[in-house]
Amino acid sequence: MDFNGGSGGGGGGGNELHNNQFYQCEESKPLLGEMSEGNNNTKLGAGPCKRSLHHCSSSGMRYKLLHEGDIQVCVVKHPRTFLSKILTSKFLRRWEPHHLTLTDSSLTSATPTGYMEASLSYSSIEDLQLLSWDNAPKYCVQLSFPGGTVLLQAANSYLRDQWFHSLQWKKKIYKYRKVLNNPSRWDVVLKEIRALVDMALTSPLQDESIHQAPLHIISTLLAENSNLSTQDHENIIVAIAPLLENNHPPPDLCEFFCKHCRERPRSMVVIEVFTPVVQRILKHNMDFGKCPRLRLFTQEYILALNELNGGMEVVKKFVHSMHGPTGQCPHPRVLPNLVAVCLAAIYSCYEEFINSRDNSPSLKEIRNGCQQQNDRKPPMPLRLLRPEPPTPPPATLLPLSAAPSPAQPPPSNPPNPAAAPSIPISSPTPSLPLSPPPSVVNSSEILVELERNNNSANAKRKGGPAGGDSEPNLIDCLLVSPAVNTLSIQLPAQADRVLGCFALILKMLSDFDDWRPALASLLQPIPFPKEALAHAKFTKELKYVIQRFAEDPRQEVHSCLLSVRSGKDGWFQLYSPGGVACDDDGELFASMVHILMGSCYKTKKFLLSLAENKLGPCMLLALRGNQTMVEILCLMLEYNIIENKDTQLQIISTLESTQVGLRMYEQLCDRQRELKELQRKGGPTRLTLPSKSTDADLARLLSSGSFGNLENLSLAFTNVTSACAEQLIKLPSLKQLNLWSTQFGDAGLRLLSEHLACLQVLNLCETPVTDAGLLALSSMKSLCSLNMNSTKLTADTYEDLKAKLPNLKDVDVRYTEAW
Repeated sequence: MDFNGGSGGGGGGGNELHNNQFYQCEESKPLLGEMSEGNNNTKLGAGPCKRSLHHCSSSGMRYKLLHEGDIQVCVVKHPRTFLSKILTSKFLRRWEPHHLTLTDSSLTSATPTGYMEASLSYSSIEDLQLLSWDNAPKYCVQLSFPGGTVLLQAANSYLRDQWFHSLQWKKKIYKYRKVLNNPSRWDVVLKEIRALVDMALTSPLQDESIHQAPLHIISTLLAENSNLSTQDHENIIVAIAPLLENNHPPPDLCEFFCKHCRERPRSMVVIEVFTPVVQRILKHNMDFGKCPRLRLFTQEYILALNELNGGMEVVKKFVHSMHGPTGQCPHPRVLPNLVAVCLAAIYSCYEEFINSRDNSPSLKEIRNGCQQQNDRKPPMPLRLLRPEPPTPPPATLLPLSAAPSPAQPPPSNPPNPAAAPSIPISSPTPSLPLSPPPSVVNSSEILVELERNNNSANAKRKGGPAGGDSEPNLIDCLLVSPAVNTLSIQLPAQADRVLGCFALILKMLSDFDDWRPALASLLQPIPFPKEALAHAKFTKELKYVIQRFAEDPRQEVHSCLLSVRSGKDGWFQLYSPGGVACDDDGELFASMVHILMGSCYKTKKFLLSLAENKLGPCMLLALRGNQTMVEILCLMLEYNIIENKDTQLQIISTLESTQVGLRMYEQLCDRQRELKELQRKGGPTRLTLPSKSTDADLARLLSSGSFGNLENLSLAFTNVTSACAEQLIKLPSLKQLNLWSTQFGDAGLRLLSEHLACLQVLNLCETPVTDAGLLALSSMKSLCSLNMNSTKLTADTYEDLKAKLPNLKDVDVRYTEAW
């Protein structure tokens, strides 16, 4: 039954011929054409796309779909043959005002009295037309039903046409819903679907439901008839393709599309029809949480691309098409949506195990089998984290320096010390005995290899002097070498392919310079399951992404290597030696430290964090000649980060064991002698540098004598920069500093705030400092006068500084946002 007359049949016939041509040449077509949205000129989508554009361009007036409204109603009950006489007579029937609602099945009044006492079903309306002749009532719509006529009179011609098109839409969509609810012949059903699509495309109504209602009808039809042949499925997908150009598919239709992607990934429907749909989803979707099936459909589509002959090359081409040919992606939602799809897909690979790892009886049995009950304190849930390293055989260690090492508690059952080998300081990394064979856990087709815990190693690492002031030493670092910490997860083949596919997509995303800052921010909280981070293949692919972050000179990128908040591990910790994701000897860790030290992180806080948590890896890499780690150790000594004397001597011995370390340590000693001379009491109390002086001039001046008494230094109107902060922090008595109209910036302020705690007066007028640097001043509690005139200070930062600097009395914020 064709409710649209000839237009529906004509549209369907054209598509039928098109489909025949499509299926005849399906196997001979290339598997992926141009993926960019601007070139969606593929053969399958060309017909529907052109038809849609034609209808939009040839339309006249546009109307909003009415759901309710006020209108005058008159009902004339008579044989239809006398209608013309009644309408042309001068006698007017009685009109009643009603507030009518257009429901899905009938026309209903809010006041069911008079003419509209009973609802008027759309199925009872035989004809619907406008009354436009001279003697007819003005602005009327005629609804013919068996035994009479309903006249609806609007206030003007626009409202009349709006009521007419809305009633016509409701009546037709009601009939299509009934016809497609009980299909008999699928050739007729396909014709009706094409007519329905034509009706939606040609309707002058503008409303989201105009395209969504047909899609919901078709998705319900597909859900209730799951036994359709593949050919029927693809015919229906081709028929509804024009509706998907500007609309997201509803959830049920997404599920149908997912099934098609899984069952026929090489179908040209996937390439030709689904590609623009997925492109639109990635460009315009705002929240996958509201419609998770859109995300699942996108995920299955990408996996279908990966099944083509080109494999990941096809996926790479698709990702490049989403970014666009320019250096800047014009669609801000593409990257967050792609990352959301990747994260969800990666999580799904481990979802079954994550949901069952603490409740599965087999896991509990394995847990009890791997450990004796009296050895577990307390019982810990099974987690795929890197276990404690095995205990090496006890040894008599030679000291790393002339001073003795901190005392270590003896093991519970010490063997004969004379038989144990020693580790000389000049020897390379000692080889440790391998641990016992790992246990294999089989749960829900996921194989997990776990090493047996060794509590004696744990006790040895945690043992130390009662005062708790011992520092990690070089031997502790050797114990956490990744060579003796093996933990891997073996996934089923399909899950492994999914994991590899989306891990590679993250690699592709990190190659785009404009996407890298946002990608680093999205991945900073480490949004992956712990099981994925223990998977060697995944961490290897992810390592490339972290390496790209570490190589990026932009601070907003490499700063995301650090943890998102205090107390939580970041990528910096995970890829450091001994970290759960580290699979090398510390090369990536050294690269991360190098970029962070080269940025604004050359501060006491960063060095303290390294000394507390990563001193062992730093010493080990310095022992192997890594220049960045040698510099780190020298800075720790220079800034007095390490308080333990034995650890200081250990660091000195480590520096002296390599040529580069010895050279840098000798330079450090020279700087320390100069510093002692500089800080020796004497010299002027006030000093003013001439205008146009540079950082080099300041350094040369301060190296010429003693400035231990210098309290007031003026660098106003000079050419000094943040680099001169390295010299300023050597002045122990400095209380007043004038930096007016210099190029001193945020990095210098951060360094001053950590070393010049006694500074009382600071003039930053007309300097390029911003909130990022000014916030660091909150730690300088002695400040009583602060000039921030003509800087980029904001009101929020000003309020924060006033709250955190109790002694601040004199403040100048003129010509700033806080003024």
